[in-house]
Amino acid sequence: MVQSPAVSQFAPDVSRLDNAPIESIRAMLQRISALGETERRHPVNGLRLYDQSEHLLLASYAMHSADTEGRLHPEPTHPYRGPYARDRDRILHSSAFRRLSGKMQVFTGEMGIYHRTRLTHTFEVASVARTMARVLRLNEDLTEALALMHDIGHPPFGHCGEDVLSEHMASVGGFSHNEFALVIVSELEQRYVEFSGLNLSRETLAGQDVRAHKAEAAVGRAPLLEVQLVDAADSIAYDAHDVDDALQMGLLSIDELAELAIVRRALDLIRDKRGFMPIHQLRQSLVHELIDLQVSELLQVSSERLRQYEGHHHDDICDQGVRLQHGSTLRDERRELEAFLFNAVYRHPRLIPVRDSAAKRLSDLFSVLIKDPNRLPLRFRQRQQEHPLEKVVGEYLAGMTDAFCDQQHQYATGTSRGPLADW
Repeated sequence: MVQSPAVSQFAPDVSRLDNAPIESIRAMLQRISALGETERRHPVNGLRLYDQSEHLLLASYAMHSADTEGRLHPEPTHPYRGPYARDRDRILHSSAFRRLSGKMQVFTGEMGIYHRTRLTHTFEVASVARTMARVLRLNEDLTEALALMHDIGHPPFGHCGEDVLSEHMASVGGFSHNEFALVIVSELEQRYVEFSGLNLSRETLAGQDVRAHKAEAAVGRAPLLEVQLVDAADSIAYDAHDVDDALQMGLLSIDELAELAIVRRALDLIRDKRGFMPIHQLRQSLVHELIDLQVSELLQVSSERLRQYEGHHHDDICDQGVRLQHGSTLRDERRELEAFLFNAVYRHPRLIPVRDSAAKRLSDLFSVLIKDPNRLPLRFRQRQQEHPLEKVVGEYLAGMTDAFCDQQHQYATGTSRGPLADW
């Protein structure tokens, strides 16, 4: 579907808004104002104005709400919210989303409370992704919904929790937090009488499915640009904030990090802008600069790449395999940073004993429940009628927060033999 010239002229490239002719900006605002006036004179479903506004403000290759393929369980449209805004709100108000506040990102609660939880990380990813979507004129509602959902399936105790579940669930295909997120929003959340799950739009579910099958999505038909942005924002935020947490906890020093090309580049930018500063301010500035450096380059490269696709439908560029990525130099620098973090932080001697202890508690719980499934909460015992026991036990454990897992471990390994608590 090609965007008409009449509409295109009122959608200037906001990534270059400072250089856009003031007449173009005024014309766009007047057009939007006129739509609102028409709506007041001739009241209709508020979604008409919503769709018209998207048509004016979004790029042709963005995922427009009017093009949604709907939901598995059909629902009436909302009078003033588009489908992806509704998805965002449903995820935000879900129980699984709130539990992210009790799941640590990399470090466990035994190592302090400063470092990030899955919830704070999720908000940071949503902020970065939404900003990039706005600059590239992509669908911010869909981008934010995908960002808020992206880590909702993470088990307790960070990556060591996922490793434990993958090992114990090998007979049923292992464990993937990205796939479990789909189980949560499609089956385990109980918010409505009419159906299980949140009944999210097909586009939001498909975006999460891309995360669950990254290898397949990396070739051939490309995912929606909004899906790609969330994946990029996750990686950018993850690396920068792990640097922040590791520095604050004394696992790394600025001097060690300065051996990395991307960190040297960020430090040079900081010195040019601010000169000398105390170490705690330098740490915060480094995290900011690492994010800004990567976001700015991705936006510059992507804006130039997408300019040739103005007027094309989102299906066109997906079919053509258009993918957003950094330039080759920054890609190499990011790989160097991630390899360093893997060895210097995730395998740090101070972290390994804490991870091992958490892994043992989770493993103990898995063994207890496999031996005595009657100790599962009622709804998980009922899920056994349709799913293998190892899968059901893994789902129950994966939904726990760190502290809840510790509480249930103490209960399960004590003298009591009753069912464990549901989350």
